[in-house]
Amino acid sequence: MLPPSSADSIELAVIRSLRDTYRDAFAGLPRAVWLLSFAQFVNRCGTMVLPFLALWLTEQRRFSTAEAATALALYGVGAMAGAFVGGELVDRVGARRVMLTSLVLGGIGWLVLGQVTSHAAILAMILAQSVVAEALRPATSSALAHSAAPGERVRAYALHRLAINLGMTCGPTIGGFLAVQSYDALFLTNGVGNIVAAGVLWFLFRRESRVASVVTEPADAVSRSPWRDWPFLAFLGLMSLLMIALLQLNGTYPLYVHNDLGYSEARIGILFGTNTLLIVLFEMVLVHKLRGVSPARLVGPGAFLLCAGLALMPLGASFAWLLVTVVVWTAGEMLAMPLVESIVADRADEKSRGRYMGLLTMSFGLALVIAPVVGMPVYEQLGANTLWFACGVVGVVLWIGFAFVGARLARPRSSVLTPP
Repeated sequence: MLPPSSADSIELAVIRSLRDTYRDAFAGLPRAVWLLSFAQFVNRCGTMVLPFLALWLTEQRRFSTAEAATALALYGVGAMAGAFVGGELVDRVGARRVMLTSLVLGGIGWLVLGQVTSHAAILAMILAQSVVAEALRPATSSALAHSAAPGERVRAYALHRLAINLGMTCGPTIGGFLAVQSYDALFLTNGVGNIVAAGVLWFLFRRESRVASVVTEPADAVSRSPWRDWPFLAFLGLMSLLMIALLQLNGTYPLYVHNDLGYSEARIGILFGTNTLLIVLFEMVLVHKLRGVSPARLVGPGAFLLCAGLALMPLGASFAWLLVTVVVWTAGEMLAMPLVESIVADRADEKSRGRYMGLLTMSFGLALVIAPVVGMPVYEQLGANTLWFACGVVGVVLWIGFAFVGARLARPRSSVLTPP
């Protein structure tokens, strides 16, 4: 047994080592990256509706499970359109204008959606809202790519995800308690949060006409076409499959935890909050420690772990077991998701980055369409266990697929160049 003085010295050394690790993980990022991340943090603190949208539709607006699946799929259709339009507009008018417009109109949209009662009007509002809200993603991704040097992009996107998840630690957790009392408060908070985030973004960048680029392309740089970049398109296909599994958390997961296991909305909020808290505490450090590893090599194992966490859920019904599964799929999320945008940003150039990021977001939108259409019927007709075990099989496929595509993403891209 060590004497007290030696034990104290070891404890202090461990604390200093942890402190230095966290400091190094965050040090040196450009100011613009911090400002963009802070604005997104404010926005996500008010994000409460989407995690509970399926429950709101079925319990408050009397949608059937199939109708709720249709509504969620419609959100995905709008997300694809919003991603495409947002990516095109970024390359034309700049990322900051697209972000401000999306946040303001999106905030108004959430306020209106919470007051609509007819099924047809709800579906129309969900479609319009998704177009506006999802235009934010390619704009933010492009702004971060412009603001960080290539070697810093993984950390920049990780910091941005940390800000999102720090906000989401508050948003869905509080939202779960609000939903027990009043869903109206959920929509009000979400709408106001969007508008406040737009105000923060405008204030922070009010002296800049656009987010300044740290790295500039040569004046005669040739633009790349994402539509002719076959390794990139294959990568998007795999990302859509991964997101179909991940997005079960927005649709069937709350229904499973609430209806099959009997836990309240507040407990569901705690599960989502645990996910985001783990990301806030550990993702930046994990990215920093793995900075010497090629991002393409990590996405596959991360995708497998994410799906494996979902596949573990049928093996237990206690709340403690659910928390264990959250830890597993969160570990996979931390490995895979921070690297995706960096891979795409490095694949694109300055002139086509908005389109590349738009297509990446469109792949997420495609998953939003397919996830409820596939997940809800499987959950309803074949049972939740079948759905979660199928996610495990998908994880194995993704690990193999990302290993194959990742090797080709590293090859020269002369074949994807188009005339200027």
